[in-house]
Amino acid sequence: MYKSALLGAYVLMGDYYNNDETSETYTTVGNVPNSCILDGCGYQLANTAPCHALRNILCPLDNVGLCSSVNDIFSHILALSSHMTQRFLFFIENLVLRDVNRHSEDLVAFSGCQPRSPMDCTDKSAFEDGPSSSSPEIHENRSMVVEEELLGNARFEVAKMYDNIRGVPFIFQGLTVPLLCLKLASKFAVACWRLSLSYIRCTQLQLSSIMSRVQRTLHGSSDDIGWLQCNPDMAPVEDGTSRFLEVLEAIRNGEHRLPNSFLYLLIPGLFSNHGPLYFVGTKRFFSKMGLTCHIAKIHSEASVEHNAWELKQYIEELYWGSGKRVMLLGHSKGGVDAAAALSMFWDDLKGKVAGLALVQSPYGGTPVASDILREGQIADKETRRIMELIICKLIKGDIRALEDLTYEKRKEFILKNKLPDEIPFISFHSEASIAPGVLATMTHIAHAELPWLPLLKFGSENLDELELPGGQVPVAIPLSAAMAVCALHLQLRYGEKSDGVVTCRDAEVPGSVVIRPDRKLDHAWMVYSSRKKNPSEPNASEMCEAILTLLVEIGVERNNREKGDCVDQS
Repeated sequence: MYKSALLGAYVLMGDYYNNDETSETYTTVGNVPNSCILDGCGYQLANTAPCHALRNILCPLDNVGLCSSVNDIFSHILALSSHMTQRFLFFIENLVLRDVNRHSEDLVAFSGCQPRSPMDCTDKSAFEDGPSSSSPEIHENRSMVVEEELLGNARFEVAKMYDNIRGVPFIFQGLTVPLLCLKLASKFAVACWRLSLSYIRCTQLQLSSIMSRVQRTLHGSSDDIGWLQCNPDMAPVEDGTSRFLEVLEAIRNGEHRLPNSFLYLLIPGLFSNHGPLYFVGTKRFFSKMGLTCHIAKIHSEASVEHNAWELKQYIEELYWGSGKRVMLLGHSKGGVDAAAALSMFWDDLKGKVAGLALVQSPYGGTPVASDILREGQIADKETRRIMELIICKLIKGDIRALEDLTYEKRKEFILKNKLPDEIPFISFHSEASIAPGVLATMTHIAHAELPWLPLLKFGSENLDELELPGGQVPVAIPLSAAMAVCALHLQLRYGEKSDGVVTCRDAEVPGSVVIRPDRKLDHAWMVYSSRKKNPSEPNASEMCEAILTLLVEIGVERNNREKGDCVDQS
């Protein structure tokens, strides 16, 4: 069995070459005969001397018949593996020599190439004395020099590799290939392990990112609500609710004390351009009392800084046109825009503005805007794209109008721009009702014009006597119901009271007089009239008059106090 295996290996290693393309020849180097195998072109493919050595190894096996011991079998296996290694090295050497010969033949065709090595330069200088640099003899000499150089380098490399293999002890020469395979297997296992670790790390990072997004979404604005009260650098507020209720009761009894020496400017909030009746009732109410009242014509969906500049221009025009100082009353974002105008352009507005009342204004920010535009939460990019589509494309506004109401932007703006101390401020906030009856409340926001329809007069038989009446139909939406749902959401999630958009703590301006009414009022009640009116309770116009009356009283008291201090100092 061992004999047949060795004979099979001997045949596979190429001891017999009986095809037409190869032939076995014998050459002599010195006194030592060598046999080699030549291909059809005359190139040497392999040396057949080791094949005779293998025959010498197998001859004793033929005489004995079988190996006598396991040691003999192991030695024969090692000899066979060593022989296979030598044959493989001879095969590689012959392939290199063939490529070198073919490369040298290709170099003959390039007659105009310059030599790149010192040897080439030497050869070139040697051949310059000849008849011509382009003669066939010079081409042949150049090719021979290049061929000898390449053959020498190739033989040196192969001999060096062969000497390294020969330097290994005989017992380990047969284990060279298995060791190489084992080394490759170990490298492959390490690469697989590193790849699996990288996949695990990527999975961990993705899971941690998802968990952080979930936590950030669930946490929301819990740490931001009421940050103005938590900041020790902010001035404390003063409660003016009791005095406000007294002034409101006097107004309902017919005592209107709002002076005509001021010009009153009502500043609308976000999305007011799409509500034609925004502040209309209050302006009509003030006009009936003989007061000069205006509604600021600004782009409500613009940024805070843009509206601040517009208000500055508007206030200056009103002051120079009437000669009266302006009392400001801003609702929702309108209050934020007015406060920004005073803090940014107070040097230009000093002496032109008498006071500012912020009604349900998110001076510190609002969780609604922050929860919508917060980065790092779930579906933050998709939500921002939707809001950009609604505000920028449909409403033709600016996304910064909503972004400026987030806690991050409000903190940055308030810490950078301080309100002036020379004028009084009032902060008014309320709490929305979340009772089930609010869901059926409709809010009147606009009028719809009916087309002219030809109608026949009653009792007239003449078709020419037609009446073309035109009318207006009130447009009402369940805005109070939406505010109630938002207020319930904010109460359940954050435990904060709100009017549906602004929490009570975020509406209190530091250093202002705060009005906290007990009546349940949503965010839209102060500017839009409800379809359900209770004559026993004050309406939005009376509330605005009471707020401005209290603001005038505070301003008068402050002026008297400053005059008294000046007299005492003198």
